[in-house]
Amino acid sequence: MTYDFKIEAADPATMYDDLASALQGMVAGEPDAIANMANAAALIFETLPDVNWVGFYRNVGGELVVGPFQGRPACIRIPFGTGVCGAAAATRQVQRVEDVHAFPGHIACDSASNSEIVVPLLRGGELLGVLDIDSPKASRFDEQDEKGIVRLAAILSAIL
Repeated sequence: MTYDFKIEAADPATMYDDLASALQGMVAGEPDAIANMANAAALIFETLPDVNWVGFYRNVGGELVVGPFQGRPACIRIPFGTGVCGAAAATRQVQRVEDVHAFPGHIACDSASNSEIVVPLLRGGELLGVLDIDSPKASRFDEQDEKGIVRLAAILSAIL
């Protein structure tokens, strides 16, 4: 099966609708979590403007371990409560950070990243991991991005 998604929309709401639809179609019927995370990271990375890292950290024994991603090499292990990803894992709350350099305990895996959004992947009360998206642009992510990315995370949480 070939996937050739070129999602370009005049407004963010339509872009996220199209992205969610493409993601849903891509993961439908595929039981392998790693394959789904890999394709999801690629799709999101290719679609969202002004991002330099998109990927997953998996909950492995109560610690975040890097999973499939697009971008520069990443930190391999992140303890819960450490950095933006660890804060999302510990609190199970979305972390939308306008300036990562001002975030207490920020882990600078890529010094080019200036803003970040991390969405916990939850299913039945269980933390599967987090979806992490970085941008070189300060204040890149707004409420509309958060809403769209939370929707993508819900699609993924259901199949991972």
